[in-house]
Order: sequence, then structure tokens, then C-alpha cells
Amino acid sequence: MQQRMIETATLRMNIAEAGEGPLVLLCHGFPETSHAWRHQITALTGAGFHAVAPDMRGYGRTESPDETGAYTVFDLVADMVALVDALGEEKAVIVGNDWGATVAWQAALMRPDRFRGVVAMSVPLMGQPPVPPTKIFPATGDHLLYVLYFQEPGLAEAEFQRDVEITLRKIYCAASGEAGPRLPGDGTPNPFGMVSRRSGLLADLPDVETLPAWLQQADFDIFAAAFKASGFRGGLNYYRNLDRNWALQKSVAGLKVEVPALFMTGERDTGLSILA
Repeated sequence: MQQRMIETATLRMNIAEAGEGPLVLLCHGFPETSHAWRHQITALTGAGFHAVAPDMRGYGRTESPDETGAYTVFDLVADMVALVDALGEEKAVIVGNDWGATVAWQAALMRPDRFRGVVAMSVPLMGQPPVPPTKIFPATGDHLLYVLYFQEPGLAEAEFQRDVEITLRKIYCAASGEAGPRLPGDGTPNPFGMVSRRSGLLADLPDVETLPAWLQQADFDIFAAAFKASGFRGGLNYYRNLDRNWALQKSVAGLKVEVPALFMTGERDTGLSILA
């Protein structure tokens, strides 16, 4: 697997890639980078594919526009089309996890001429609600859903960037499948649930001395170094465009994904607490 910078029509992008053959794009989620796909890149290379995982807009060494409004799903899909172009290809299969799944779904929906198949993990393709998403998410006097906590510019950044290692360790470990399923009321810490207005997201998450078995220290150090350099603002701006996405996506309302599609979720995925 090699890392390189590539100039695209939308922004300068850092990619991890390996292999030759049909192109597969791998879109990571929050809070990750292209390094999250290291094992899949190896497997895809062995299966005869050209596997490419970008640091998504605002992450890692990829450009991070200053404007909050530059992180709509239309911008993110444009990045993936521009990346396919920059790689000299006509089409790709697009794969995504978490926010990357949303990008993958929308890329397949909007540009079936460029994305011949889609694989999404954790986040299903959902219909458009009747009102903007932030009007639906729960909030009380003491707590609010993490998505709402992320809306105020600077608030979550200040908490997360205070100690990047603690932030990532707490979120990664609490989101780990090794901690067991997260269902409503089961009492298991969930980084993607309700957040205390007083103490923030991290305070209620346990800190552990040992990383989960699936995450080696060397890999954790790569993630930590990336977020120390980039900060968290770019990734948080994805959430700050949820209502804007809702308005813009009226332009594609009624379209269906017509290319071959695969959706997967883990039995211990934190997203199950939303689906349950």
C-alpha cells in the first residue's frame, strides 16, 4: 500500500492505494482516515482490484476548506467523481462505512454512469424526512443527540482536540464490537448517543489502558498523528450540513439506486441502537 497526493478537479487529495485492475474506491467515516481501509486494500489487491482509499475532504492530508458549507454531500460526491477522473478511469465500485456509506449511496444514486456498484456498511440508504433532520433528533434540558452537539462550530472541536489520544481511544473503544451490542436502555456506553450538555461527549465514555484487539498501537498512532495535524473541524462539518443536504437532495428526490448494491451491518454496530 502506497500513499500519494493527487490533484483532482475539486481539491488536492491524499490517497492510499495498491493493486491493478478494476477500480474500487473506499470511503471512510468519522473519526477515521484512509488508514482505516488498510486490511481491505490488501484483500482487494489480492483479488485483482485497484483499491484506492482517499482521506476524505477535511481529513488527514487532503485539503480542508474553511467554509462550513463546503461539506455537503454534493461536494463529497463531486470529490469521488473527480478522483475517478484523476485516476484516469471511467467507472468504479464505491464502498463506504459510516459517513463514507452516505457518500457511497449518494454517488451511486446521482452518478450511476460513473459508479457501477455500491457497498455500504452501517448506514442504510434512508428516505427524506418531511422536515430538516435537526428538527427530528431528540434533545432535553440536560442531554441532546450527538449530532445536535456537533452543530455548534468550535464546541466539539475544543473538547476533542484537548487530548487527541484520549478522544480517539475513548471513541474507538466505546464503539468497538468487543464491548457488546448497544441497544436502547442496555447501559453500554455509546459515543454516538445522547450527550450531556454540561460535560460533553467524552466524559461518560470509559478510558482503557489496552486498545481493542483489532487496533494495534502503531495503527492508533497513525490515526492520532493525522488528527493532531488536521484537527476535527473538517469531519464535524459533515454533520453541520445535514439540513443543507436535506434541502439540496430535493433535486434527486424519487431517484432509486439502480446499480448492484450490498448493505452490511455488524451485530454489535452502534447504529443498531438507532434501528432498534
